[in-house]
Amino acid sequence: MSVGDTYSTLAQIGNPTPEAPPLSDKLMQFVRYATWFALLSGIMSIIYAGGRFAWEKWSGGALQSPKMVAGAMIGGVVATSAGTIMNAVVGS
Repeated sequence: MSVGDTYSTLAQIGNPTPEAPPLSDKLMQFVRYATWFALLSGIMSIIYAGGRFAWEKWSGGALQSPKMVAGAMIGGVVATSAGTIMNAVVGS
């Protein structure tokens, strides 16, 4: 076998076509479900904290709920930032 035969053999190998890794569709489905869960839990926590804030204000009790509202809003910012970063990494 000469050097010319080796080069002609290598030239016949085609470029592989890219394809998604195994189970990537299931992983993306899980990410979408996790995103919806994070959004839903954030909305529910803000609604609960707002209702509790109104109840504490109306009944004249100690105000603990502003901390809950602030925590829910910070959690929402973190979840939104994580979603934005993941979209940039995944490229969708």
